[in-house]
Amino acid sequence: MTQQTHGPGPLPAFFDERPGDVVPIVTPVGDKMWLVRGYALGRLVLADARFSRAEAVRPGAPRLNDAQPVPDSMMSMDGSEHARLRRIVAGTFTTGRVAAMAPFIERVADRRLDAVAAAGPGADLMETLAVPLPLEVICSLLGVPPTDGDLFRTWVEVLFDISASSPRQKARHRLELTRYMAKLIERKRSEPGEDLITALIERHGRAELSMPELVTMGLSLLMAGYETTVGQIGLSVLLLLGEPALRDDLRAGPAAAVEELLRRTPSTPLSFPRVAREAVVLGDVTVQPGEGVLVSLLDANQDPAVTQGRPGAHLTFGHGPHRCPGAPLARLQVQIAVERLLSRFPQLRLAAGEQPVIWKEGLATRGLSRLAVEWQNRPTAQ
Repeated sequence: MTQQTHGPGPLPAFFDERPGDVVPIVTPVGDKMWLVRGYALGRLVLADARFSRAEAVRPGAPRLNDAQPVPDSMMSMDGSEHARLRRIVAGTFTTGRVAAMAPFIERVADRRLDAVAAAGPGADLMETLAVPLPLEVICSLLGVPPTDGDLFRTWVEVLFDISASSPRQKARHRLELTRYMAKLIERKRSEPGEDLITALIERHGRAELSMPELVTMGLSLLMAGYETTVGQIGLSVLLLLGEPALRDDLRAGPAAAVEELLRRTPSTPLSFPRVAREAVVLGDVTVQPGEGVLVSLLDANQDPAVTQGRPGAHLTFGHGPHRCPGAPLARLQVQIAVERLLSRFPQLRLAAGEQPVIWKEGLATRGLSRLAVEWQNRPTAQ
């Protein structure tokens, strides 16, 4: 797939500098779609029922790539069916419940940073912090045994890879993940715990979830809660290393600074595709029924309406009915990771030498495979 640089990192070639808030594109798999780049029109598409997620996963619909959710996923539904499944998980990610997880996330982050300090004065922060922190958090939340984390990581990375792995490989790994989740559910039936999978099993017992929906929801939460957060932590640290003023902002007002990191460098650059149910006017373009639409979250976040008029506004977590339900948890992990990292290593910088930063190629998300750093002064004690 041809790549260009739009800000840092590889992106599909249709991220170019053509003028206009709505432009025609050809996706990496050869389908024609509309790319919406303005903030206001992006919000409209993401929230308007005339643009359907369910229609976008039907056979023959315009596709962005092969890394799309399955049709029975909450992310692939519209209307009442989507709302029914979303209500089931929404309570897990309320601000209060997520805040209660902060001490656990802090302990995980500190343990990882202890290992970084012991191995210093240099480290690859992707392997030592950005990958293991979200992996341990999501496994703990769902009730996945820690010993299964690396196995799960391998499966998920193949499914998110849209260039190196074939459709057959993806199908095999998706089947392996489905079988794994079904076995985990059976284990939780006999050995329930204080975790989300156990809670979902209880909802199934009250006939609020079918068994296929239970398996798919478990997988969706596991996958979505891992890969995007890994990418977001790495991208946020990279931006902080390059802009000392952002470090000052982080010390002065962590919450606002984290929102700026999320806006500036989203790990998810594009929305999932949607298909128009009817003719809809978007700016100077009329989208016809059956045509596909993508929202460039990356471009919308750079819209002057956001950068000049609405501090803290961004579409990194989407908007409307499909806004990421796990946004509070992802935000908390990013804040804890970057605050504790820079507090512990105030002189942190990119490592000298060749390729301290290596970008992942061909993924459905943006992220780094390597973020090599170093420090001279001894890290501060915890």
